[in-house]
Amino acid sequence: MVVRMRHTRAHTANRRSHHALKALNISACKNCGAMKAPHNVCDACGFYRGKKVLQIKTKAVKAKAK
Repeated sequence: MVVRMRHTRAHTANRRSHHALKALNISACKNCGAMKAPHNVCDACGFYRGKKVLQIKTKAVKAKAK
């Protein structure tokens, strides 16, 4: 099958100009200071918007459980 109307390189490049990856927005947790993504629970302490929402286990507790 043959392409009837071929797009030029410029047309293709213009379309693909929006395919680039964007840098992550990372901010410090207000509770513990660890770096985290905005609008997400902190992986280090389990706080979200000043409230404890997750119970985070430490590595020692996980190893002891095994």
